Amino acid sequence: MRTFSTIIASSTPIGRYLISRLSLRRSHAISVKPQASTPPMAAADASNEESLRRTLAEKQSAVDAQGNAVRALKAAKASKPEIDAAMESLNRLKLEKSSVERELQSVVSGSGGGASVNREAFRQTVFNTLERRLFFIPSFKIYRGVAGLYDYGPPGCAVKSNVLAFWRQHFVLEEDMLEVDCPCVTPEAVLKASGHVEKFTDLMVKDEKMGTCYRADHLLKDFCNEKLEKDLRLSAEKAAELRHLLAVLDDLSAEELGAKIKEYGITAPDTKNPLSDPYPFNLMFQTSIGPSGLIPGYMRPETAQGIFVNFKDLYYYNGNKLPFAAAQIGQAFRNEISPRQGLLRVREFTLAEIEHFVDPQDKSHPKFSEVANLEFLMFPREEQMSGKSAKRIPLGEAVSKGIVNNETLGYFIGRVYLFLTCLGIDKERLRFRQHLANEMAHYAADCWDAEIECSYGWIECVGIADRSAYDLHAHTEKSGVALVAQEKFSEPREVEKLVIAPVKKELGLAFKGSQKNVVEALEAMNEKEAMEMKAALESKGEVEFYVCTLGKNVCIKKNMLLISKEKKKEHQRVFTPSVIEPSFGIGRIIYCLYEHSFYTRPSKAGDEQLNVFRFPPLVAPIKCTVFPLVQNQQYEEVAKVISKLLKVAGISHKIDITGTSIGKRYARTDELGVPFAITVDSTSSVTIRERDSKDQIRVSVDEAASVIKAVTDGQTKWEDVWSSYPHHSSESADD
Repeated sequence: MRTFSTIIASSTPIGRYLISRLSLRRSHAISVKPQASTPPMAAADASNEESLRRTLAEKQSAVDAQGNAVRALKAAKASKPEIDAAMESLNRLKLEKSSVERELQSVVSGSGGGASVNREAFRQTVFNTLERRLFFIPSFKIYRGVAGLYDYGPPGCAVKSNVLAFWRQHFVLEEDMLEVDCPCVTPEAVLKASGHVEKFTDLMVKDEKMGTCYRADHLLKDFCNEKLEKDLRLSAEKAAELRHLLAVLDDLSAEELGAKIKEYGITAPDTKNPLSDPYPFNLMFQTSIGPSGLIPGYMRPETAQGIFVNFKDLYYYNGNKLPFAAAQIGQAFRNEISPRQGLLRVREFTLAEIEHFVDPQDKSHPKFSEVANLEFLMFPREEQMSGKSAKRIPLGEAVSKGIVNNETLGYFIGRVYLFLTCLGIDKERLRFRQHLANEMAHYAADCWDAEIECSYGWIECVGIADRSAYDLHAHTEKSGVALVAQEKFSEPREVEKLVIAPVKKELGLAFKGSQKNVVEALEAMNEKEAMEMKAALESKGEVEFYVCTLGKNVCIKKNMLLISKEKKKEHQRVFTPSVIEPSFGIGRIIYCLYEHSFYTRPSKAGDEQLNVFRFPPLVAPIKCTVFPLVQNQQYEEVAKVISKLLKVAGISHKIDITGTSIGKRYARTDELGVPFAITVDSTSSVTIRERDSKDQIRVSVDEAASVIKAVTDGQTKWEDVWSSYPHHSSESADD
């Protein structure tokens, strides 16, 4: 816990909480987790599956051959002993084949054939509990709702508010960030500059008869996964083909995707009707600004662009100094083609994004040492490409070995890890996966996703990317306003500068609609690449040049590009800052927190399973409840006094003065994740119950609010409270 105390000021309530949040007693809790979903198949597993599929094919051939032999013996009216011996051999071969089938099913299902069923059952239990207790409500439910839209109910709002409050504490306050709040409606010009108008698309197919739309890659992915998991007679060669297809799915063009859909005979899932060819669909909600309709706009797909366009003013506000970070929490909108995965893929959602602006020549971080010793699951691209699994790596080692590109990126990876685990995310089901080369934009230096495992598998919840200087460059070019920073020199310096000057007229004639992609790629060359191209152009007159955004080589001729070096005396260095961007999907984090916090335990009578959310006090929607043990006027008056004291202390709570048994009231609040319950059973003292251990202490009425305040703020641990006050046991607390 030493790391927490170095990062979060222990004098703050949330800071004190971080130091003690793990101390709650859980000795009696029985956690029921879903079966772990299968990570990307390791090389050994893939090899084993291939071997089993080949063995199964051989066993099937042997069964078929022996079956033919039995039929031949019967047709020839062979003796009974001969037929019986042949039947015995056939049955033995069938048993061997069944054994191989079971082993193969175990391999392809990860945790056995029932893993998928168990995950779905667990998910449905959590989902039903969340909806019944009003953590969320399908939007416009009385009008049959709209897919991909959900409302947060009272406890859901409280959890979300607490998560965002901690996000502000952990990032904005602790890192001295500048918080902004920008409009959701964004003019088209801004999103054209950022590339969203042109590139923010998914490939879509339509049911040719009904018009229903589907994401093309999802249909192909579902087909491959279903065949691999359920078709045990699939040949080893075909299984390898489908696994390769899943690995390169993001690289497929519309034509290639369409060809695969036709090759495999994939049809509309609901009607089995034929599908159209895939075509791009822009995911932004389009609108117009003003009554004339002449100013096109979109509902923003992310909050980041509002920060980028305000860079100049924020840089001035920060005293013209780098590095600095700007942060924003707000709604974003994506018109998903076919929303699924419940609360994880929705059309309106909350993002919390940070843009950390830094000198591209110095990406060190002064506080990196505070997170360097953290060790957690990391999944570098080399491990992914070689079929290995994620492994625990010290963060300092990952940066020093170049696995993580730089200290600033590494620092934010560490801070994200602390943020998520402090919320209650299980660190054993949290990993940081590095983007593969085919996932990264051409301008990105390095990208990692914080992925959380839930019943849907590994879900990307936070993206941490070094976006280089792309965004500020793009808005500078389109707006004409220089979004740059300056470093003033104490003495003038003579510098040699690389100048890459694309001749846009010649490039336009040669590449027409692809001119922008080619220009961007040429301007992104480093000095070594540029000088090698200059030498090749001078000797040959033309050179092949790979443009990653086009996915192909193009021919660059000498008249299309000027490359030179110029010597200049400079009094200051003017440069475009790089951006390190952690982007948080708040709704996804909250849903994974729900699953990680949920468990069941038997009632005292043992006749039913009771649902519990193991929320830390930091994020619990209600910190405590106040119960008069029985309906009694004096007890109710004491409960009201305690309620007033809790309000003064700023503790969210709920009074329940119904005549329901105390056990049922405990169970109701456990299902809401309330960590503490105060039970009024006299006029002078009360009991305080901790949710997961169900341990109870006795304190005076006057002390009740201060004890709750201390443990929820992290000023003290429940263990210390447990050892400081008289213990209480009650046979009537039937929970």
